[in-house]
Amino acid sequence: MPVHNEAPTIEEVLERVERLDLDAQIIVVDDGSTDATPLILQRWQTGRPYVTVLRQANAGKGSAIRAAAPHVRREIVVIQDADLEYDPADVPGLIEPIVRGDADVVFGSRLSGGRPQRAYMFWHLVGNRFLSLLTNVLFNTTLSDMETGYKAFRADVFCALDLRQDDFAVEPEITAKVCRRKLRVYELPIAYYGRTYAEGKKITWRDGIRAVQVLVAERVRA
Repeated sequence: MPVHNEAPTIEEVLERVERLDLDAQIIVVDDGSTDATPLILQRWQTGRPYVTVLRQANAGKGSAIRAAAPHVRREIVVIQDADLEYDPADVPGLIEPIVRGDADVVFGSRLSGGRPQRAYMFWHLVGNRFLSLLTNVLFNTTLSDMETGYKAFRADVFCALDLRQDDFAVEPEITAKVCRRKLRVYELPIAYYGRTYAEGKKITWRDGIRAVQVLVAERVRA
């Protein structure tokens, strides 16, 4: 769980994860938060041996995800954002194809329908659909939401991805590297409670341009 300045939501996200009927290990990477997040994490970690809290200088989401990898001790990894845009109630369904042995990676799709979706930001929707189309053309696949922040992996697959992007570009990097390896990828619809910029959303159009660059670079490298 990468975290940066999410004091209003981090505790509720952790509590929702804890309530799941799962033998979960929770790894939180505080990516240089300057609000009350570190204090909340310090308090919440107390008495919970299955919780690991790592702290680093602000380097970006990708850097935080990489920092967590050496500490993974379970067979399945789920990347959970700390801002409540993604509901932990979707996690059991997300990991089910991996538990059954059918999938190596599962993408939670915000765009395939069937789950609650906040209606907002038309150009974000256009950008997401364009990036998914580009991914499908470059890697001959059929993903509907390549930029989703909800992804589940077999732990050995996750730890072998050799991720290098430090910022939000880690999302297209993960997608491209998963597609390049010809892994068994499934998609499942998930709920999405998107935030506006006024509510704290951090990703911008510049990240979309960076995503195109990363996708093309990974395809050429293949």
